[in-house]
Amino acid sequence: MLTRLWADRGRQVVLRNPAVNGYRTDDLLIEELPLVASFRPTLVTVLIGANDIVADSSDERYRERLFVIHGHVHADAPGAAVYALPQPDWSLSRAGASFGAPAAIAARIERFNDIAREEAERAGGAYVDIFSLMREQMRRGMIAPDGLHPSAAAYAEWAEALRDRLPASPRAL
Repeated sequence: MLTRLWADRGRQVVLRNPAVNGYRTDDLLIEELPLVASFRPTLVTVLIGANDIVADSSDERYRERLFVIHGHVHADAPGAAVYALPQPDWSLSRAGASFGAPAAIAARIERFNDIAREEAERAGGAYVDIFSLMREQMRRGMIAPDGLHPSAAAYAEWAEALRDRLPASPRAL
């Protein structure tokens, strides 16, 4: 998604995506975060929390984990532009109902997204709020074959929505 944004602007990009489906914030801290220092990224995106909801993590624990994540990212990638994104409203997916009542899940997603915004901004990063787009995509059925995650077309729309919200260069901040 972000590679396309920079390529469309004539910049060469090396994408390193250590994200693993099913990871929680604890897994990110242990498995993915140590890679930041070796990557030396100029742009970092943070989107995590769905599996913390599934694991019934408290708001306080999620907030504390994000605080640590953002602290490490800023320390290990000095000068990098850091963007946090909301998680999509997966309560509207076919598979989402297997994790609980859709209304309760939607409320937790919104709370976790609020926490993600607060922690990103507290750490000096930016929160790019495309949640209304994400929710509308799920309502339109833009869901991957697994019945849970956004489809490739949904991710392409995210990239379009992000196009005007990100600086012309990852080093522009």
